[in-house]
Amino acid sequence: MTGCLRVGFPTGPQCARIPEWANIWCQVPLLAQGGDRGDPPTHLLEVTLPYPFSLLKNGELIYGCKDARSPTTDWSELAHHLKPFFFPSNGLASGPHCTRAVIRELVRVITRVLLSGSDKGWASALRLGPGSRGPCVCEASPYRRSLRQPGRSSVERSGLPKDCLLYKTLQVQKLDLLDIEGLYPLYRRVERYLEEFPEQRKALQIDGPYDEAFYQKLLDLSTEDDGTVAFALTKVQQYRVAMTAKDCSIMIALSPCLQDASSDQRPVVPSSRSRFAFSVSVLDLDLKPYESIPHQYKLDSKIVNYYSKAVRTADATRVPTRFKESEDCTLVLHKV
Repeated sequence: MTGCLRVGFPTGPQCARIPEWANIWCQVPLLAQGGDRGDPPTHLLEVTLPYPFSLLKNGELIYGCKDARSPTTDWSELAHHLKPFFFPSNGLASGPHCTRAVIRELVRVITRVLLSGSDKGWASALRLGPGSRGPCVCEASPYRRSLRQPGRSSVERSGLPKDCLLYKTLQVQKLDLLDIEGLYPLYRRVERYLEEFPEQRKALQIDGPYDEAFYQKLLDLSTEDDGTVAFALTKVQQYRVAMTAKDCSIMIALSPCLQDASSDQRPVVPSSRSRFAFSVSVLDLDLKPYESIPHQYKLDSKIVNYYSKAVRTADATRVPTRFKESEDCTLVLHKV
């Protein structure tokens, strides 16, 4: 499971009157990887580079990829554009240390926003999801230790505060209890039922409406198959919702707090130089099509077959030459 993050910064001396926005689009990895990750904040940006990642300032691309063939990875230039908003608190004005400090500050602000409590802009969008179900993810997250400090929100094994957007997104993604291999036979069960009773398609809410009653049916997290169409349908719908959460977008808007902006009711996130008012929205929440499940199953099968073939090829190349000609092994004893 991954989301798209958009962050805006007003620029120019007239920003208090007419905001001009710089946009950041990046993939947010919810599943932290283990091992030595180097500097976690800077590495967060580096990890996202295989995915769509770009930053635009006043409509001009200042970081990222216009397409797959034109990557832009000039950290110094990026830091130059961001310095008015994230000037390092250590006072360094230029050089590699300044670049590193600016990028670290950017990632810290984004991380604090993503780990902050519910914002009314998205609180209802991802309300659905199972509770804590034992070990989850993010055991290697560099932010897990800071979340244990007194006064922080309660956390579970994922290391995420339970009222933050990433936690809620993760819980919805976990509705995919069976994966596509286990789900496809249940999908076929529903299909056979619809072939026999096509008039029931509307009653089963295959095409909506996706209302409160629809989501209430998805709270059943049992995995014991009783052979009914109802069980199969619930798992199919849970899969659709989970896949939607795995492919949704997160939009974050940041703007520096002004001294006379006491009327602004948006939450605030601090940085080393100033404070930012922010708002969070979840986009791309159109439910994944029911008809796309066979395609996903075929695609997954191709990936598994290709991986299995690659593993067998790699294993074959590691077999010693003397064992390739025959599987028989002869034991020769010598007198000592």
